Amino acid sequence: MKKLVLGLFVLVFFLGFILPVNAQEGWNLVRTGDPDDFITVFFTDSKRGYVAGDNGRFLFTVDGGKNWQRQFVYTEDNINEIYFRNDDDGYLVTGKKLFITRDGGKSWREEVIYQPRDFSKGTPEFLSVRFADKNRGVIVGSVLNNSDRVIDSLVMRTDDGGLTWQRIPVPFKDELYHLDFVNSSDGWIVGDMGAVLSTRDGGLTWQVQITGVQKALYNVDFRDSKDGFAVGGGGTILRTENGGETWEQIKTDFTSTFLRVHFASDKEGWIVGHGGTILRSSDKGKTWIKQESPTSKSLYGLFMSKKYGWAVGASGTILKYDR
Repeated sequence: MKKLVLGLFVLVFFLGFILPVNAQEGWNLVRTGDPDDFITVFFTDSKRGYVAGDNGRFLFTVDGGKNWQRQFVYTEDNINEIYFRNDDDGYLVTGKKLFITRDGGKSWREEVIYQPRDFSKGTPEFLSVRFADKNRGVIVGSVLNNSDRVIDSLVMRTDDGGLTWQRIPVPFKDELYHLDFVNSSDGWIVGDMGAVLSTRDGGLTWQVQITGVQKALYNVDFRDSKDGFAVGGGGTILRTENGGETWEQIKTDFTSTFLRVHFASDKEGWIVGHGGTILRSSDKGKTWIKQESPTSKSLYGLFMSKKYGWAVGASGTILKYDR
């Protein structure tokens, strides 16, 4: 009997060396220490991904984040968001510029979408871009005066795939930070002072939704036309199950500013924010649990899927989530 137990021990010990060991589930630090902050991250599949941020810094990977390469997008402005409509068609918003790729990010070209006379009282600042379908797209942000103070909100829309854009009036005058579409008709924008705007016609018209909060809302994520989430300052987490007709504020003990929320499935969601904070929900956002984070750097960007996840932040921080 002793010989049998000893033999099994030796076999297990030996197999531990020759068989691959799966990495433990959790967040791992991929890189940090760059001179610029990373603000946004987007992956088109498990191998190909992009991160970008301050001073036009833009990196891409084709091997799932094992190696990152620098790419020049011919801008020194902060790249505020990367968004791909499909594997080939992608968009960058950088300050007052829009860049488009039609070849999966191999090359980027600036698309002029306004004339200086269109903003005689200020300068546009583009913060977020989304497409409802192949033709309909929306950019949101603000209009700044010479002192970089917000003097108006900004919503611009295209219905020809991004070739031409028109400014759309909305019933809100402060800064707008982020937007999301779930189909060709239904979309939401979040902004300063707890603002949420919604559209049911692909971005032609927008209506104010009542949230009951005054903190800035920095990010919005909808799973479908009913279930959505928004996060913002002072630990604000909002949840709706009826398309935003009513919003419920989720109470937690966390007071960090939350900057991104992304649901990988109907039940599993993630939030990141200041101080390296990472939260996870497994019950459709009803409750949130703080996760172990490998960084204390603020996290500004988040991309989650059912099989993998990425977060980026201050000082060039890149985190990968391994399942």
